[in-house]
Amino acid sequence: MKEKNKIELLISPSNLKEARALFSGGADIIDVKNPAEGSLGANFPWVIRDIIRANPRARFSVAIGDIFYKPGSFSLAAYAAASLGADYVKAGFFGFSDKKLAGETARRLRKAVKMVRKKTSFVLAGYADWKRFGGLPWRDILHAASFAGADVVMLDTYVKDGKSLFDAMPLSEIRAFLQKAGGLGLKTALAGSLRPAHMPAIKSLSPDIIGIRGGVCRGFDRNQPISAGMVKKFKRELNGDLSWEFPGNRSDFPDP
Repeated sequence: MKEKNKIELLISPSNLKEARALFSGGADIIDVKNPAEGSLGANFPWVIRDIIRANPRARFSVAIGDIFYKPGSFSLAAYAAASLGADYVKAGFFGFSDKKLAGETARRLRKAVKMVRKKTSFVLAGYADWKRFGGLPWRDILHAASFAGADVVMLDTYVKDGKSLFDAMPLSEIRAFLQKAGGLGLKTALAGSLRPAHMPAIKSLSPDIIGIRGGVCRGFDRNQPISAGMVKKFKRELNGDLSWEFPGNRSDFPDP
């Protein structure tokens, strides 16, 4: 159970080698995905299986993709992810412009997940940069998550061009998202090109979970390998044990 004011760190490896770098510590949740296939790109079943088998005591999240209105296809994907042993099954609601269809799809995905194991959490992810591709605004994402009975609602970014969550949405709106989600009984997660420089804002917002990949990859490039050293530094910064020195200007990022 999450300690009071403790933000859990979700880190997204794309293969077993990267996952092993997380087993020694740093990640509270290991989130298996495939960055080559999008923001929440799905990985191959054999990759997911091998990572979970390598450390069955760890907590795992499995992404099933940036999804659209194919409820049968993605319900089957959600069922498969849960069957592989995921503790969290995460879907990015990319291809929706109708909150009713999003809610109906989310409800079916949740049902598929709970068929396998009741305690597996269904995570519905929306995108802070929804205006860039005509997606659902965050209020509609919350509606869909609440309607479906999701366990966790996440706010991420879809376009991975270096712009962060804080570039995509004002701090006040992110805070409103978290407050309204909490009022609906949903756990909350934030992601989207988060960097050490964002830590003051992250801590002030205090979501339940933050998700990162690029922030702990070489050169802050999500397509490069995860660095175990950067993972440890990020975790220490999150815990308040380190002031991370990084290339760049902290004034470029929002104050809490």
